[in-house]
Amino acid sequence: MDAALVTAIGVIISAAVAAAAAMYGSKAAGRAQREGNAVNGFNSLTDQLQEERKEWKAEAATLRADLAAERAESARLRLLVTQLGGQP
Repeated sequence: MDAALVTAIGVIISAAVAAAAAMYGSKAAGRAQREGNAVNGFNSLTDQLQEERKEWKAEAATLRADLAAERAESARLRLLVTQLGGQP
């Protein structure tokens, strides 16, 4: 084999290896992008859930305060009925 043939075979093998590496790299990059999108989506959903949880906790606190006020009013009215000679 002369040098030109060896060089040509080397170039063909190098091109095949480079093509295989490019295909593998493309698949790995695509997989990494999909994984990154999944993580970003998960983080976004987590943030939304935390916001909703914060809103629900605030609403629950308001409802508890309203319930406590209603119970206090009910107790006051029962006491008033009892003081006036009735039965609650």
